[in-house]
Amino acid sequence: MTLASHIKTAIGRIARLATGTALGLGLTASLLGSPGQAFAQAAAPAAQATVAPASGQGPALWVVRDADSTLYLFGTVHVLRPETPWGTARVDAAFDSADRVILEISNPDDQTAIQPLIQQYGLSPARPLSSLLTPAEIAQLDAAAGTIGATAAQLDPLRPWLVGLTLSVAPLVKAGYDPQSGVELILKARAEAAGKPVSGFETIDRQISILAGLSEETQLAFLRATLEEVENATAELDALVGAWSVGDVASIERLGVTEMRDQSEEIYQALLVQRNTDWAGQIQTLLEGSGTVFIAVGSAHLAGDDSVQSILEQRGVEVTRE
Repeated sequence: MTLASHIKTAIGRIARLATGTALGLGLTASLLGSPGQAFAQAAAPAAQATVAPASGQGPALWVVRDADSTLYLFGTVHVLRPETPWGTARVDAAFDSADRVILEISNPDDQTAIQPLIQQYGLSPARPLSSLLTPAEIAQLDAAAGTIGATAAQLDPLRPWLVGLTLSVAPLVKAGYDPQSGVELILKARAEAAGKPVSGFETIDRQISILAGLSEETQLAFLRATLEEVENATAELDALVGAWSVGDVASIERLGVTEMRDQSEEIYQALLVQRNTDWAGQIQTLLEGSGTVFIAVGSAHLAGDDSVQSILEQRGVEVTRE
């Protein structure tokens, strides 16, 4: 497998778990709602979907407690097929007991908010794709663009990270993955119906800037590999969803975290380590207060040696799996 293929595989895997959008970020719904026009159309509001009961114990859940605080940590998948079983009484009880809910971002489905950020971070008319790709790659791009109702010429002024992720989500939607069935949107709808405040560890602006801040070399590797191997995206996500739905954290680490670190330290540090470190600090601040909080972030952030839990434990905070 080529380096570009390895990078694409690592990006795709982490992104669909933790992250979202194609790189492990919680704004997936904003860009997946309409892959061909993700930066121009609004998605339908999330409904309170009925979640099928999970097999066995279901997805993993952790808890951090002190004398007057209880913080639940729940790993998510940002897009799912509507029929995916992941509901458990254990998670429902933890959610119902919470005073408030924290997601990666508070507005994961807000395409209105993302539009100006696409203008700011996603356009590069001075370095169009036609100046960065070979004629053969432009032909590949044109063919791939046709699957979302666009042409290579229309995508030419966009930066490689945006084109790569936009094209990579198209087969997921075709295979039945729906952002409106993603865990965050369902939890957000439930929280709002119950009158629970919803906030985020980050903003959409922050998440977009992470993607845009990747080196051009890495962005181009992702785009090229997307053009070559986009057919594999659904199978990769299927494997990760299968592991997540039964609480198999070791497989999540193997499929979504270890490979990313092996192939791209830049991506690993930007998408996981730096953000996990920041979130651990925010969790410690929450512990200084009181009450019960339900925290839901992409599952890859809760797996591996640099997970949120590991960082907390290194700082002397006990984390227990429920």
